[in-house]
Amino acid sequence: MRKQIAAANWKMNKTFREGQSLLRELETGMPQLTSNQSVVVALPFPYLGMLKLEIHSKSIQIAAQNCHHAREGAFTGEVSVVMLKSIDVPYCIIGHSERREYFHETNAQLADKINHCLAADITPIFCCGEPLAVREANNQNTFVEAQLNESLFHLDEAAMQKIVIAYEPIWAIGTGKTASSDQAQEMHAHIRGVLQKQFGSTVASSISILYGGSVKGSNAAEIFSQPDVDGGLVGGASLIAEEFLKIVAALKQ
Repeated sequence: MRKQIAAANWKMNKTFREGQSLLRELETGMPQLTSNQSVVVALPFPYLGMLKLEIHSKSIQIAAQNCHHAREGAFTGEVSVVMLKSIDVPYCIIGHSERREYFHETNAQLADKINHCLAADITPIFCCGEPLAVREANNQNTFVEAQLNESLFHLDEAAMQKIVIAYEPIWAIGTGKTASSDQAQEMHAHIRGVLQKQFGSTVASSISILYGGSVKGSNAAEIFSQPDVDGGLVGGASLIAEEFLKIVAALKQ
């Protein structure tokens, strides 16, 4: 079975002490995971190195929320993949809709980020998804396919198998709206079909595709039960230990 992943994205939340407390709660309450389940927590940059040293559970791995598209250089305030690798960060979120919208990241820049992550043996969690206007015009399949094409289709089969994809309908992020489980499955199946057409069925069937967009403890089990949904990339609910632990418990066995 594909890896089932509960990924927490803290975004720009929590002080260092609050983060310490939340991680302790997660470690204390973490259910026994099976070999095909993983928990990933994307921390704010200042906390990555320090909190990584405080995690004692092998069940929790950390992620960066972003990286720069250049390997190094005069980019004040930015963080490179080389820096992340130097403190053994195993995952990095690439192309979150907030990065695309607020910082105008392009699909070409995201392709560069993907390349740097793979070269450093850091697993990218590549985000894709459509805004409300695209969904209302029923153009979501074409929109998401273009995101995949322009950021991932330069990879070969071996490299592609190292990618995790997170489908996030932008209209459902932080809005309280959630795609129905059928809508989530429909898009996840479409994404897997696009991957199959480009990379073949073996690659497509091996890639974990997560759903993101107002996932909560109360709806996670229904969403994760869909055959092509392999867990979630969770924002607000990941800031509450009890809620996120319910989401972890909803992962497929």
